[in-house]
Amino acid sequence: MEGFRAFHYGANAVCFQKNGRKYGMICSWATQVDYDKIVMLLGAQSATGKNISKGDIIGVSVLSKDQANVMNTLGNNHSDEVDKFRDLGYTLMDSALFINNASVCLMVEVIDILHLEGIEEDNLVYGKIKHHFGSGDPMLTINN
Repeated sequence: MEGFRAFHYGANAVCFQKNGRKYGMICSWATQVDYDKIVMLLGAQSATGKNISKGDIIGVSVLSKDQANVMNTLGNNHSDEVDKFRDLGYTLMDSALFINNASVCLMVEVIDILHLEGIEEDNLVYGKIKHHFGSGDPMLTINN
């Protein structure tokens, strides 16, 4: 099953500020599971994923087709090692960071973080969408 792809994966920037540090990563395994709920699987190696806690307010920016550079910047290195936001345009609301001109931006309150059988080390983040806005531009996928 390694390498098998049954879906068209999106390029979603998961970003927030906590304890004076900005965290950001690209999450392809994210989906809406209700009108106001989402789930995202964040890998165990992710500094961003390791620093998300229940109750946190985070930003999820669904990148637009013209934002491959943002995908590459946030997808490389770890947030606790480099400032990934140095050259990116972003907006801070509460503790959520949003990528400017993203197709869709979601302010998400983390309801729970699950560790399911088979993916125990990874973080399955379950969140409530508190607010949304965006450019409406076509979405970028990692398959482009």
